Amino acid sequence: MEWVELGRLGAPYGIRGWIHVESHTQPRERLLEYPQWTLQLPAGERVSWRVMDGRPHGKSLVASLEGVADRNAAAALTGAAIEIERAALPRLKAREYYRADLAGLAVRNLEGADLGRVSHFVDAPTGAVMVTKEAGGREHWVLAAPKHLRKVDLTAGTVLVDWPAELE
Repeated sequence: MEWVELGRLGAPYGIRGWIHVESHTQPRERLLEYPQWTLQLPAGERVSWRVMDGRPHGKSLVASLEGVADRNAAAALTGAAIEIERAALPRLKAREYYRADLAGLAVRNLEGADLGRVSHFVDAPTGAVMVTKEAGGREHWVLAAPKHLRKVDLTAGTVLVDWPAELE
C-alpha cells in the first residue's frame, strides 16, 4: 500500500485537545473534508483518528480529533504526518501533479543547468515553492507555478523549469 502525505500535525492549540494542522491540500480546508485521518506517528506507527471538528486558523488549520481531550494528548501527536492511501486520491487534470510525485525528480532549467533534485515544497505567501537540492547541498527555490514548471516527465523522472541557475 502506498501512502501520500496530505498534512502534518503541529503544536497543541489551547487546553481542550485541539491541535494546529499544516495542510498540503489546495485549498487547505480540503483536508477537513476527510472524516478520518491516518496518522503516521514520529516513531513510524500508523493509527486512525476520527476528525470531530476543524476550521481555518491564520494561514493553517486547527482540528479536534476524537479521544484527544487535553493539551497533553494533543502534544503527543505533534509532528505526526496525515496520510491517505494513493488509491483514494482524486484524479488530476492535465498538468496537475501531487507533490509526492515530484519529490526526488531531477530538475534542469531551460539553459540546461542542473538544479538538483526536488527535495520538498514550502508554502509561501505568493504560492508553493519547489525546493531543489544539488549533490553538494546547494538549494534552489523555484516558484511551483505553470509559468515556471514547463515540463514534468514522470516516466523519465525529470522536471524542466524556466528558472535561472543564479539569482542576482
